[in-house]
Amino acid sequence: MKIQNPILKGFNPDPSIVRVGEVYYIATSTFEWWPGIQIHMSLDLVNWKLIGHPLNEKRLLDMTGNPDSGGIWAPDLSWHDGKFYLVYTDVKVTDGSFKDCINYLITAEDIMGPWSNPVELNTAGFDASLFHDDDGRKYLLNQYWDPRSFHHPFYGIMCTEYSEEEKKLIGEPWLLYGGTEEKFTEGPHIYKLHGYYYLFVAQGGTVYAHQERVARAKSLRDSFETQPGEPFLTTIDVPFHPIQKAGHGSLVSTQTGEWYFAHLMGRPLHHSYESAVDPRGWCPLGRETGIQKVIWDEDNWPHIAGGHMGMELVEAPMGIKEHKWENTCPEKDDFNEEKLNIHFQNLRIPLSEDTVSLKARPGHLRLYGRQSPASTFTQAHIARRWQHFSFDAETKMDYRPKNIQQFAGLTCYYNTQNWSMLQVTWNEKYGRVIDAVSTDLGKTFSVYGENPVPVPEDAAYVYLKAEVRGIEYRYFYSFDGSQWQEVPHCFDSAKLSDEYIKAVYDAAFTGAFVGMASVDGLGTHLPADFDYFIYKER
Repeated sequence: MKIQNPILKGFNPDPSIVRVGEVYYIATSTFEWWPGIQIHMSLDLVNWKLIGHPLNEKRLLDMTGNPDSGGIWAPDLSWHDGKFYLVYTDVKVTDGSFKDCINYLITAEDIMGPWSNPVELNTAGFDASLFHDDDGRKYLLNQYWDPRSFHHPFYGIMCTEYSEEEKKLIGEPWLLYGGTEEKFTEGPHIYKLHGYYYLFVAQGGTVYAHQERVARAKSLRDSFETQPGEPFLTTIDVPFHPIQKAGHGSLVSTQTGEWYFAHLMGRPLHHSYESAVDPRGWCPLGRETGIQKVIWDEDNWPHIAGGHMGMELVEAPMGIKEHKWENTCPEKDDFNEEKLNIHFQNLRIPLSEDTVSLKARPGHLRLYGRQSPASTFTQAHIARRWQHFSFDAETKMDYRPKNIQQFAGLTCYYNTQNWSMLQVTWNEKYGRVIDAVSTDLGKTFSVYGENPVPVPEDAAYVYLKAEVRGIEYRYFYSFDGSQWQEVPHCFDSAKLSDEYIKAVYDAAFTGAFVGMASVDGLGTHLPADFDYFIYKER
């Protein structure tokens, strides 16, 4: 068997991997998307299945008003003495000299919960993880944030002992590791092997200069020695390699004693007029998860099998049979179930039945109009990740607006500052109309301007479609579901990527989503009813 990278397609960054018996689990960041943290499982490291989002109650996570790319950063999943431990960071401030990130710990005996009430740990830095030492003591690691203007903000890795009995950090924290000259030292994970404490950290920033470094020491209080030579994992020196941004990950062993490293990666696209080297490219699918096989040298230092850049095809573990899962995400969702499909998410907070309902009109997803796609508070917006470079997304909507403050439709969304929408709205001249709008770095324009497309009075439904084809995508509409009209504008997929947004905003760490939204500025919560949603790879 071969493992095909990425193993988790689309926006699934900062993987924390753990094995419990024969089962592997990976937890990944979700940032402002609700519910928080994606958990995938596998029996062979080849095939993965999304099984849940543990932060699915407001007692566990409240991201009301969180900024774009705030929220859940780099969760850490571990298993010790018959219990799962999940550490996560809720980032409340992203730009500027301060991060204001709150680190929490929850536990559960079953990966599906129920999870304990959160223990607030500290706010000293993000990417927190919990290390269980073999003497029974536990230690919290986190990126050590430095707000001083005269110092690099990434001070290193902080270590603090954690008392499970007292449910709090105890003693004074200390600087465990300062990192190398590449700076941006973050994403710490510790493993005790071969008589050493091995510290795996990300460096270089989660961009094309990203890398993973390894350091070790005989004691947590000793000075950590950085692995000599090249980084453990990086793709900074291989611009044409299909895997880019490689770094930030965690280590796992198989039942047979083989080692693998799950890591963050990206797959850039390019415009035809651009060099593949500068700019290195645009990743609308966001930062994804890959995995590499690890070998150990005679001095007990780890190395990526095949070289520090990693490989697209990786040898699967020996002696394990392939286990394929049933598809948990149907190509066409008719909204006939009692709950939304697990692949759908919304933004920041749980949505009550007066905002989203599968019961109000059976066989439909009803979204009651709320705030605009620019809001960091309450949006009636249900979406799923872009997971392929080429796909079609389609929906069928019944919607009756009476005011310019009311609109609903199909979205391609990155954050509050960058999104597009094919929508049904109202116009003084034509009544119910179709328009396409795009917000680019906070500035919104209408494709049709003062001449939107009138919707026939007898049209019970309007059909909306997005065709994503690599670096560009287009919208289409129909009044009968068979004859489609193309919106006269080609949208740039690059504008839904971290790289594009980071040119202006410091925090951009997510990826493109496609979904359905309903907006009503009048406070009447006018409903939009969606009969189905199709996501089909092309």
